[in-house]
Amino acid sequence: MLPSAARSLENLGVLEPELLEQLRGSGTYALLPVPSSLAGLFPEGGLRRGSTITVTGSSSLVLALLAEVSRRPGWCAEVGSPLLGSAAAAETGVALERFVRVAEPGEQWPAVVASLLEAFELVVVHPPPRAREADMRRLSARARERSAVLLVAEPAAGKPGARSSSWPGGQLGLCVQGQRWHGLGSGHGYLRSRELDVEVVGRCAAARPRRATVWLPRALDEAS
Repeated sequence: MLPSAARSLENLGVLEPELLEQLRGSGTYALLPVPSSLAGLFPEGGLRRGSTITVTGSSSLVLALLAEVSRRPGWCAEVGSPLLGSAAAAETGVALERFVRVAEPGEQWPAVVASLLEAFELVVVHPPPRAREADMRRLSARARERSAVLLVAEPAAGKPGARSSSWPGGQLGLCVQGQRWHGLGSGHGYLRSRELDVEVVGRCAAARPRRATVWLPRALDEAS
């Protein structure tokens, strides 16, 4: 990681413009890459800059998206994820030299996310259950202003940490509805992959709910 990029997060907001450009790349392409197996989930085949996307019920999908952007290469960050360590990220292919993780930001999580959106192309946030709508709207607006992608990771309904309302202002929502493991034979063998049924809901051309089936290798599923 660049020495200047290792400064404390509270200083991200005052990084010099040259360093911000170095962290975020040229910024000339409108879409951030996604794994080929997941491209069908997105109307344009990738993550549009400036958008807010929610992923519900699957940390595997979140890690897969982080890994692809960090390898292409792009700078990524994750906020509020005490259960997803750097080891899990590395095992799923995330390039750790281009990845910053703030596991427990506390009550300052909106400020931390806002600062990271200034410098990073993809920022994943695990919001607290009682996140304020005003903070959520401000962060989506910041992502639009900075041409970053804000990826909101939500637990499935009924799980610990689940919120009663969805993140406002999201352009696309991915929700895992079902899953099936593959690889076991008649009482023997290894789990090699998992098949996920994902419901996709969005705005405009993607407003009509649809379902898609995607496959994830075992390495990604171990992080779920």
